[in-house]
Amino acid sequence: MGTLQNRPFQGRSASVLPSLPKNGGSPPELQNRQLSAISFPTVEIGPHRAVTRRGAEWGGMAVELVQGMAHHRLDYRFHSHMHLLVAHEYGVRRDGESYVEGTARSTLRDVTKKLTLVPAGHEYFEWHDSRTPTSAMYFYFDPTALPIEEDLAGVVFAPRLLFEDAAIWSIAAKLRQAIESPRGPNKQFVEALGLVLKHELASLQSGASSPDGTLRGGLASWQQRIVATYVQEHLSEQIPLGTLARLARLSTFHFSRAFKQSFGTSPHRYHTNQRIERARSMLAERKQSVTEVGLSVGFSETSSFVAVFRKITGQTPSRYQRALG
Repeated sequence: MGTLQNRPFQGRSASVLPSLPKNGGSPPELQNRQLSAISFPTVEIGPHRAVTRRGAEWGGMAVELVQGMAHHRLDYRFHSHMHLLVAHEYGVRRDGESYVEGTARSTLRDVTKKLTLVPAGHEYFEWHDSRTPTSAMYFYFDPTALPIEEDLAGVVFAPRLLFEDAAIWSIAAKLRQAIESPRGPNKQFVEALGLVLKHELASLQSGASSPDGTLRGGLASWQQRIVATYVQEHLSEQIPLGTLARLARLSTFHFSRAFKQSFGTSPHRYHTNQRIERARSMLAERKQSVTEVGLSVGFSETSSFVAVFRKITGQTPSRYQRALG
């Protein structure tokens, strides 16, 4: 009785938490902590028979847990008065595309632990020809129920596509654990986590709302683009910090601080993470051996590649490749 119901999604309303008795009362074990069914518009997914969806709603927000089958093309669409946060728990696609109105399209193959923010009124669309089963969390927020602290008043949400944020991800994961607890969801705890998540998103946006796209203490949009592009074009090389700082026209000290503010990690770790992202895609294509992939992304020794890959993904390259089927 304590877990979310798991059944194929049909229509535009999500599956709900444990069913209420026919007389309308709450089961004794869920009294004072029963979460309601989702009444908000939700992401349209097709074909609906290839996914399972379950969800809950409380305090001006809702969450859906969505799992899709491997080796199916799945299409996702959303356009609503609600804000949407997509948290991809895992998923590798053979082909596909992701888009949020106001951002550049992305064909990133491995979307594991990537986040997408869709502000109210923006169109969201993506499709996956999935190599592996997929799992994602969808968080829906009523704009009128966001935090109203003075320093967050008037925050305008900006679209973000397939980004990483450790703080937001941690809260999202805790929400999932709380909602799927075998003892049932504790309404007060879930509402508190939801408030923290909303506050974190609003704080993120308040830092990104300056006219020139500069985060408070972070890099301007043009600096982010030129640095990220340079890293992608030189993945297999050692990139001196000074080179990136000169591209951004900053001292190495100020560049390091601004980079971490904008990307959530250090330049060196960002470079390493991007190498492993490229390696994941290459391993999924199965055209090269593990050693060849490691060399292609800049590791001169297979042992070093395996160690870094395992540290970031939690598994060796060979095991990762076998899991793709």
